[in-house]
Amino acid sequence: MNAPALLDRVRARLALEPGLPSRADVAALVRDESGGLLGDDDVLRAVREAVDELAGAGPLEVLLRRPGVTDVLVNGPDQVWLDDGAGLALTGVRFPDDEAVRRLAVRLAAAAGRRLDDAAPWVDVGLPDGTRLHAVLPPVSGSGTCVSLRVLRRCSRSLAELAAAGALPGASEDLVRALVRRRLAFLVTGGTGSGKTTMLSALLGEADPADRVLLCEDAAELTPASPHVVRLLTRPPNVEGVGEVTLRDLVRQALRMRPDRLVVGEVRGAEVTDLLAALNTGHDGGCGTLHANRPAEVPARLEALGVAAGMGRSAVHSQAAAALAVVVHLRRSAGGRRVEELGVVRRAGEFVVVESGWRADGGPCPAGDRLRQLLGPAACA
Repeated sequence: MNAPALLDRVRARLALEPGLPSRADVAALVRDESGGLLGDDDVLRAVREAVDELAGAGPLEVLLRRPGVTDVLVNGPDQVWLDDGAGLALTGVRFPDDEAVRRLAVRLAAAAGRRLDDAAPWVDVGLPDGTRLHAVLPPVSGSGTCVSLRVLRRCSRSLAELAAAGALPGASEDLVRALVRRRLAFLVTGGTGSGKTTMLSALLGEADPADRVLLCEDAAELTPASPHVVRLLTRPPNVEGVGEVTLRDLVRQALRMRPDRLVVGEVRGAEVTDLLAALNTGHDGGCGTLHANRPAEVPARLEALGVAAGMGRSAVHSQAAAALAVVVHLRRSAGGRRVEELGVVRRAGEFVVVESGWRADGGPCPAGDRLRQLLGPAACA
């Protein structure tokens, strides 16, 4: 049987149906249209091709299914890049033309209830399977339709597993265990892909099993090994532009749900004001992740986010000084992802600074004594 003709018939039937097709819908139509003329292997192949084309990510689906893939990037019909943990590499996947890339981007956006067209030429949204979609249409994108897919894999590795993989060099394993045990508020920082979410999930797995952990996330990535976890997720606005639920909304709701530990998966906006306020009202052990190049730059990042949310500069620093104790900084290198530094948050006049309390390279640690006071001498031995 002619596979393209079969796909055309399935596509024609789906065009008459309201809404977006599910994978099960596509598979059922393929079986119906094949009329029993295909063998089992051919049916499975045709179903997979049709699902990828009509309900999946098209030619990108085979890349997204690869183990270890974190990003698939489309810069144009003949430039599809992939990152599987070893850096970006150009793949052999090609689209017929830019219109095919655009159709895929529009369909994926629609699957998440978002609009992508000339009036709304970009979109940033989570797909139903958890993959993060960002797409930009011409003429905003001068090189054709650009699509970025971030594969969000749930972080389920324990602290012991991370240590065995080399992510916790030297004394850092004992230090971060003590950090959680002492119920100190902390941030896990680092660049994109440095392993912040994985580390945060592992650290939360070390919390007291009696703790009620409230997770506020854009996507369900954190999977701490804790018996009492409540997860709250953001929601984008619908096609009419209403119904949005932000991280700031989630933090406010979480505070009314009797949290023992309040966790923000990624601090990147106005929610920083509510998080800092919460950590100053008796919610010990709160934590989150934050993009930062170095621990010393964390105060500037918090200041930028807080001021943009309407807080005064001095208020941001005062809240941060009272709320946060330690910064756990990770770096991604050719040798893998690992803890590079533990910084101690302290007030310096009107502002907050983060000083090194422990460094993987053995460099100077002006806040080493303070870190020992916070975590206990046994942890810092």
